[in-house]
Amino acid sequence: MKKAKIAILGITGAVGQEMLNVIAERQVPYAELKLFASKRSAGKKINFQGQDLIIEELTEDCFDGIDIVLSALDDDIARRFLPIAVKAGCIVIDNSSIYRLDDNVPLVVPEINASDIQNHEGIIANPNCSTIIGLVAVAALHRHTPIQSMIVATYQAVSGAGVAGTNELQTQIKELLDGGQPTINAFQHQIAYNLIPQIGGINEAGDTSEELKLQNEGRKILHHPDLQVICTCVRVPVMRSHSEAITLFFEENLSREEVIALLKEAPGVRYIDDPNQNAYPMPLDSSNQDLVYVGRVREQKIGNQTAITLWCCGDQVRKGAATNAVQIVESIVVEKALPTKPRLQ
Repeated sequence: MKKAKIAILGITGAVGQEMLNVIAERQVPYAELKLFASKRSAGKKINFQGQDLIIEELTEDCFDGIDIVLSALDDDIARRFLPIAVKAGCIVIDNSSIYRLDDNVPLVVPEINASDIQNHEGIIANPNCSTIIGLVAVAALHRHTPIQSMIVATYQAVSGAGVAGTNELQTQIKELLDGGQPTINAFQHQIAYNLIPQIGGINEAGDTSEELKLQNEGRKILHHPDLQVICTCVRVPVMRSHSEAITLFFEENLSREEVIALLKEAPGVRYIDDPNQNAYPMPLDSSNQDLVYVGRVREQKIGNQTAITLWCCGDQVRKGAATNAVQIVESIVVEKALPTKPRLQ
């Protein structure tokens, strides 16, 4: 494997920090590792594998000599800096939403469409966290028999809103237990002991921006432009790891037994399904690791079709963001796809 010079942008955020952890865990080879954040974090040190790495200020002049950029920047900052990185000759793996539906930018989940990486023009997009978790759970089934449509309900942890989300849940629980009123900043309503059926803005049809992502991104990742998805996204008072209830309709009917056999061999999936022993995927169990846990598989007849329902959980900070991005880096290095010149003008 060729050793690349790698930079992480947004190192002080939850996803940036997790990217660094995953690089260490997966022993990703690198020639040099550089960390960037805002001016207020510049100069701080992060201990990494026994050495102190100094955080540098993210500027327009910081990309010279870097091969691969892992970006955990917010959309507005990513929009400013990522084209500059590409012009400097970097390959960018972007965790923001701005390039996901761009026809010239691959949108990649390595277990599903790693070959799309080769079509990049300097930027490779990381999908939405719920998209990654849901599609890893169903991709092996789709490869066997194409999915016609999906009905999905997501139960999304507060860590999906970053450190502010986790802090708010912890703070509200303490405030309420102490008899006070909850402080509300990160979410529209109190999240402690509550559910909020809105993530993102709502359009005229009543869909939130989060609910549209699974269909729009799923079509691109699965190379399935006719995929139909009905999705409801709910914020839940869980600290980490998103859960999804998914009902699938296929072009040809699949039995429960066929689905289970496929899931047991599916890349990136751990099959857990023994309700008699109270064994099924749960957020606590699927947190802080990289597999998508799948279980509660059921078969139901609806007219002439057989619907398959399953339940899945996955750590959205890791597989839903950081690990997926690092897996793309591994694919780039293995396939020797490092850039020789700028691609995006």
